[in-house]
Amino acid sequence: MGMSPTTEHTPTTQPRTTDPAEATFGIGGAAESTDMVLNIGPQHPSTHGVLRLRLVLDGERIEAAEPVIGYMHRGAEKLFEARDYRQIVMLANRHDWLSAFSNELGVVLGVERMLGMEVPERAVWTRTLLAELNRVLNHLMFLGSYPLELGGITPVFYAFREREELQNVMEEISGGRMHYMFNRVGGLKEDLPAGWTTRARAAVASVRSRMDVYDDLVLGNEIFRGRTRGVGVLSAAAVHAYGVSGPIARASGVDFDLRRDEPYLAYGELGDVLKVVTRQDGDCLARFECLLEQTHNALDLADACLDRIADLPQGPINQRLPKVLKAPEGHTYAWTENPLGINGYYLVSKGEKTPYRLKLRSASYNNIQALTELLPGQLVADMVAILGSLFFVVGDIDK
Repeated sequence: MGMSPTTEHTPTTQPRTTDPAEATFGIGGAAESTDMVLNIGPQHPSTHGVLRLRLVLDGERIEAAEPVIGYMHRGAEKLFEARDYRQIVMLANRHDWLSAFSNELGVVLGVERMLGMEVPERAVWTRTLLAELNRVLNHLMFLGSYPLELGGITPVFYAFREREELQNVMEEISGGRMHYMFNRVGGLKEDLPAGWTTRARAAVASVRSRMDVYDDLVLGNEIFRGRTRGVGVLSAAAVHAYGVSGPIARASGVDFDLRRDEPYLAYGELGDVLKVVTRQDGDCLARFECLLEQTHNALDLADACLDRIADLPQGPINQRLPKVLKAPEGHTYAWTENPLGINGYYLVSKGEKTPYRLKLRSASYNNIQALTELLPGQLVADMVAILGSLFFVVGDIDK
């Protein structure tokens, strides 16, 4: 994980023997032993972000685990209150920096619901397409980085190659590689460039043609399977208790996906393509398999959206808005199935041009709490495998 361990030498339990002779030579009993407190992190300027784990160890076995968060807190929820409804899209864009388009989407859906606004059909299908391309970009990062955390360096190079193809088409329409700022209240910033759908379809086909890297090179690797099968089993009961969602929850047999169960955008018309991927084992391997199969399905959904967009007549892709946009007094909750799980915005308006309150329910915040359930009883050697399999972004925790 790249996080430096430090130790606290204060014993957390009483010595198991007090006789110096027995402690030194083992005469008449076991040698003196104390539990160790090990800090993993918080230095980690890399994919996941700055997280600290405080572990209590008995030898190589973890007895207790506490994720310590807050090292990169942005204060986004408070900043929402000082920005107007156009500006908050920028703040919402960044908490999960691997899911920028999906983050934007949730907040504009909430504002549109408050306004009672219907967006053009062209915008609905284009948003669905871009949300699924963003899902693939998110998942590819974890499909490549997770084997890297277990010692396999090759897949991450492939992952960045595939990401580059999709990022190119996303950059062409938005100008951004990670923070797209393409959603607007009422639709999208502008229509797709001429020929873009053809290039997007080629990028999707190219990425799909090389997904066997993860199917064969990673899942077919006996070392990878040995490090992940039966490790870090999360029960369905724990999923419900901690509010875990997304591919991590579905890997534990919790069959729930907002795209199917409470459809938004165009997902209600994609039921024949949308596949909710589940597993029953709930271990690290099951979580990786869910992520991989979900990536395959996202590519299929992107193709289906491209087919539908090709059949749509030309027309507007956004609504004209007043110069000063004010949401009527009231409140609403808009939630979406983000790549990492359920993302929700609770918007409260007093009729002003800025939100009175905008509470963010981020997927990673709940998912990472499950470490207190997953890590006790595991070996230190398996800690990185379990931690990496939760597929979190710390900005999504320290929002």
